Amino acid sequence: MYEPVIGIEIHVQLATRTKMFCSCALSFGEEPNTRTCPVCLAHPGVLPVTNAEAVHFGLMIGLALGCEIAPRSIFHRKNYFYPDSPKAYQISQYDVPLCSGGRLGDVRIHRVHLEEDAAKLVHAGSSGRIHGAESSVVDFNRCGTPLVEIVTEPDLRSAAEAAEFGRLLQATLRRMGVSDVNMEEGSLRVDANVSVRPAGETALGTKTELKNMNSFRFLERGIEAEIARQERVLADGGTVEQETLHFDPVSGSLTSLRSKEEAHDYRYFPEPDLVPLAPTEAMIERAQAALPELPAARAERFERELPPDLARLLAFRTELGDFYEAALEADSSHPRQLANWIVNDLLGALGDREPGETNLDPADFARLVGLVADKQASAGAVRAALPGLLEDGSIEEVIATSSVAEGDELGGIVDRAIADNADAVEKIRAGKDQAIGALVGAVMRETKGRADGGEVQRLIREKLGA
Repeated sequence: MYEPVIGIEIHVQLATRTKMFCSCALSFGEEPNTRTCPVCLAHPGVLPVTNAEAVHFGLMIGLALGCEIAPRSIFHRKNYFYPDSPKAYQISQYDVPLCSGGRLGDVRIHRVHLEEDAAKLVHAGSSGRIHGAESSVVDFNRCGTPLVEIVTEPDLRSAAEAAEFGRLLQATLRRMGVSDVNMEEGSLRVDANVSVRPAGETALGTKTELKNMNSFRFLERGIEAEIARQERVLADGGTVEQETLHFDPVSGSLTSLRSKEEAHDYRYFPEPDLVPLAPTEAMIERAQAALPELPAARAERFERELPPDLARLLAFRTELGDFYEAALEADSSHPRQLANWIVNDLLGALGDREPGETNLDPADFARLVGLVADKQASAGAVRAALPGLLEDGSIEEVIATSSVAEGDELGGIVDRAIADNADAVEKIRAGKDQAIGALVGAVMRETKGRADGGEVQRLIREKLGA
């Protein structure tokens, strides 16, 4: 019996205006090599200058994670030769990172440090042929983009835990506004260090690294596949080799990329062209003041009135949480129903949009949910009207057409249903209670879903003496 041991490394592209060590504007999806300069292309004689906004965002992240801020940290050169690195080294931080320690949820944070991103390799097919041959292009637009790397301790014990932690971290960073954390565009990239050990042991096994998972679903599947692979290797009497792996989410297969490098392989040494980072009290206070309420704290506050799963979903989806709070401010009488309607109905009608991209006002939505909760409007009718409401935003017609049929109107409709469904009436009087569904259905069709099902059943039984 083996126990998985998992740690996560997250690279976050910061939402600064310019690159980490030069004044080139950040870009995504532009023509290759149009956002470059002599500094990010490593021309001889140029000197880097640290981006102050990137340092500010790094401090915000460190404070949000409860880290200790280093009074003095330094940049290092991480040496490696690859086409995506024009300098043949990456400016990063090694033994003196900006932040260390800390925690998010139940997972300890080992370190948070600043560095620059590499260029992007574009491997073209037949459409990218040069002189008749397939080509690869090095796009230096991304080169020099400010990154924060967040490294956890090996505190995770399952693939599901790792994915859940990643979602919490992503929601936290998005809430802070330090990055758009879009995994599809590469502004949030997740690596997982995975090992297994016999259950009950404390020594760590040999770890492997899964690189660049571009969704948390794939991260979970990749870790599960690697855990199973390592367990098979050990069960067969083999040894796990330290290496870097790629997980193919289509085939579910794992492929070895290279043996895992150690720190000495990169020949780290202090960056001579950059001064140390020594955050002042004013810088730390400014970073602290910029922090909003974070998702973990928001979820805890929501849990005072909502079930934990519902509270976490609203807290992790910033825009949904904002919509919920705005609606609750307008009408606080039905918090749980309001949250359920947002998660179960509004979310489905939104598709890929956020509430703020529609014309639906939170106060109007709260009013509709309140009418349904008070049995003054039909849930089915309101639900059917939601897609249109997102476009035109007018609720008055919905209120008029979804008002619950009751009193004499409903009694007359029930009478007609009884008269038109003699077979069902006979079965009900014979004790076949399920036959009442035919009469309820007939009433609902005539009222277009505006009747309350419980009241309809009560009237039918009263009129039939059943």
